[in-house]
Amino acid sequence: MSLNIVLVEPQIPHNTGAIARTCGLTHSILHLVKPLGFSVDDAHLKRAGLDYWNLVDIRYYDSFEELYNKNRDKKFWFATTKAKNLYTDVSFKDGDFIVFGKETKGLPEEILNLNPKNNIKIPMLKDFGRSLNLSNSANIILFEALRQNNFLDLE
Repeated sequence: MSLNIVLVEPQIPHNTGAIARTCGLTHSILHLVKPLGFSVDDAHLKRAGLDYWNLVDIRYYDSFEELYNKNRDKKFWFATTKAKNLYTDVSFKDGDFIVFGKETKGLPEEILNLNPKNNIKIPMLKDFGRSLNLSNSANIILFEALRQNNFLDLE
């Protein structure tokens, strides 16, 4: 039993590292869609202090289309500041995919248009000029999904 976090073209290694750590600690699967804005070779991981990387279930894809086609039978939720639905207004289920875009641009329109009723947002001030950090956003939504599912056997 697990939830799935998808990062589409993440750019900042520290954000991805923090999300990987959360995924490892919550038995969630991390899906990384290339291109990545950083290297995940052993030397870079060691230098960044990501000694837990090998303990996390991480799967890599060359495109979002590849990931989506392999998991068409699953429900996908798309995190975006452009959504009408709040992340607390939807029902997450075991096995769902929660998708986040790159830090600088979010998810592209072609992904957001796949199923607009599954676009979700975290409420925040609009005139601040920034959104929440990617790793904070992923944690907020993931823990709501876990809460709705009685934390999926976590202690």
